Amino acid sequence: MAIDFPRTLVGGVSLPRLLVGSNWFLGYSHTSLAQDKFIKDLQTQKRIAEILTVFLKSGVDAVMAPPSELLERAVLDAEQRVGRAMIRILTPIFNVTEGGREEEDPEPMMDLCKHWNATFCMPHQAVTDALVDRRAREIRDLSRYTRMIRERGMIPGLSTHMPETVVYADRMETDVETYIQIYNAAGFLMQVEADWIMRIIQNAKKPVMTIKPLAAGRLLPVVGLAFVWSTIRDQDMVTIGTTTTDEAREVIDISLDLLSKRIPDNPLQKTRSKKSLE
Repeated sequence: MAIDFPRTLVGGVSLPRLLVGSNWFLGYSHTSLAQDKFIKDLQTQKRIAEILTVFLKSGVDAVMAPPSELLERAVLDAEQRVGRAMIRILTPIFNVTEGGREEEDPEPMMDLCKHWNATFCMPHQAVTDALVDRRAREIRDLSRYTRMIRERGMIPGLSTHMPETVVYADRMETDVETYIQIYNAAGFLMQVEADWIMRIIQNAKKPVMTIKPLAAGRLLPVVGLAFVWSTIRDQDMVTIGTTTTDEAREVIDISLDLLSKRIPDNPLQKTRSKKSLE
């Protein structure tokens, strides 16, 4: 029987507060090309489906990803195994200027997201941040894209690396239901200090999906997760990618402990230098 991981409500949809990330499925390590290649060589549809199955059985039934045929096949496989649907939060990249490939224009990309069963369509940072105008303090052309998303029966949100995006979108009262924002204790890929991002999340008018809590592997799971879980609101979420089923179980268990105000008691790694501590 599936565990009910703590949940929140986003745009009328119930979501688990822990979301499955996809960088460690699709080969975006933020470390090196060699690490990217390792991930791509390792992660088959079967392996990804096994990891997603662990999450689904724990009530973590939402995945964030770019449109990906490999991932969609793995999601369908995991859904069949568990008998539980997974919510897709897709982050497409599309042309915001003329001259690109026609199939990468906004409407075809949004059609693709709909075809791959997206509940949420959140233009990727490469799109969103290209539209942010710091001088005018606005996000240009945004209503055009959110309208396209709504017309296809999906829920709009914004993925960003810029803290200004959340501030401007709130001020403009734009038609989005949630934000994706980088947030971690190391400040990795964040454009301003962590305390600034903390305040922006606290003041956001919509729930925030935080990403990169472990700074792409630069923080220990308990360290990165303890920081993020203790400094976001009850309506906010943490997105985390894992490479194996054991990693998935570990981050679920640590998160449940932290959310219950317990010190995590997950088994510790053992090395020869720690022999004297046993």
